[in-house]
Amino acid sequence: MQQPTIQQQLNAAAAAAVRSVGVIGAGSSGLAVAKNLKQAGLPFECLEREDQLGGNWCFGKPHSSIYQSTHLISSKQLTEYTDFPMPEEYPEYPGHRQVLAYLQDYCRRFGLDEHIRYNSGVRSVERHADHGWRVTTESGETRCYSHLVIANGHNWDPRLPQLPGEFHGTVLHSSDYKTPDQLRDRRVLVVGGGNSGCDIAVESSRTAPSTCLSLRRGYHILPKFFHGTPIDVCGERGLWMRMPLWMRRLYAKGVLFLTQGSAQAVGFPKPDHKLFECHPVINSTVVDAARHGDLRVVPDVVELLPGGARFSDGSTGDFDLIVFATGFKISLPFIDRAELNWRDGAPRLYLNVFHPQRDDLFVAGLIQPDSGQFGLVDCQAKCIAAYLKGLHQGRASAAELQRVKQTETPNLSGGVRYVDSPRHAVEVEHHSYRRRLEKLYRRLSRP
Repeated sequence: MQQPTIQQQLNAAAAAAVRSVGVIGAGSSGLAVAKNLKQAGLPFECLEREDQLGGNWCFGKPHSSIYQSTHLISSKQLTEYTDFPMPEEYPEYPGHRQVLAYLQDYCRRFGLDEHIRYNSGVRSVERHADHGWRVTTESGETRCYSHLVIANGHNWDPRLPQLPGEFHGTVLHSSDYKTPDQLRDRRVLVVGGGNSGCDIAVESSRTAPSTCLSLRRGYHILPKFFHGTPIDVCGERGLWMRMPLWMRRLYAKGVLFLTQGSAQAVGFPKPDHKLFECHPVINSTVVDAARHGDLRVVPDVVELLPGGARFSDGSTGDFDLIVFATGFKISLPFIDRAELNWRDGAPRLYLNVFHPQRDDLFVAGLIQPDSGQFGLVDCQAKCIAAYLKGLHQGRASAAELQRVKQTETPNLSGGVRYVDSPRHAVEVEHHSYRRRLEKLYRRLSRP
């Protein structure tokens, strides 16, 4: 059977028209999509499983994985939406309450609340006839949309290591950790050297009688500030000055030497990769905690014991509580993976947004940037809205993207070779990625 031409596909999409776009999730990504659909004049409805917006930033809600002391790990300047700056009075790294208030203000500013259906968690998504999607909510209600944008986030389904042995104490994933009271009077082992692992280890070092941090590999740990400036803003200056990668690495090494000296001197393993080849760890205090003797760095866990753990160097430790800060799986349980071109643990989409073959299914926020996310997702959402509008109006730019997304797979690493691990399945180099999205949006906006 002969496949329809690109122009025939475009005509079919235009004939179907944009009856209504369904947006799954009213967190930071879903709100960005909603705002841009509204500004483009496209009808839409946003489904949110909680009774309020904010997604992961709603501390204390059942599906929120943040803890009481959570702050942004990227500066407000490099996190905020492109057309809605965070308040000047906010600190450089706002806390979760301030971030939630910011999202609520964003919703009010752009009049999004009337489009959000709260307490509407999605149970299943299925194709509806020849065009569109049938969405069934957890209450059993069915909603039909001509187009669908999935924006439910990917930091909610815990990844736990499969280790031999059995531990008789308490086991938590970092998403289950909420307050220091959970650590009090416990001998604590934190497994994992990402941002959450380092944060929890520092908090434990101030609360628990003893704390160990288990690291599988060494990491380059950058401070939050250099000479009073957020470290990611310092890095951004180098990017805007078009410094080559080797020069930016040399600059960052100088910062590390001046601010913390050698982390290996207090037990942190030497990194087995170059700077920027792993998702950045931004923490000003974890090395200090080790220098003060409040935190001990230990090797990778290879076996659980009834009263503790065995490490890769053959040593053992006694613990009452193990916190696995081992990240999250990318999970979209309400839709068949085949619908999302799923490969090697993640959907394979053009720019991590556009389905290669389908023009009625998009994903927003499915990125792990080396900086802030809100503004990048805003750029994604602008492109989604412009593409939908272009399909409806028969624009040549939409036809061109239709061709390109079926045939090209752009490199989103900005020239960086990332460490091969599940952590980097959707990693993007934020500066080059933003420029690529902005260029695409300009093309799609042409009449």
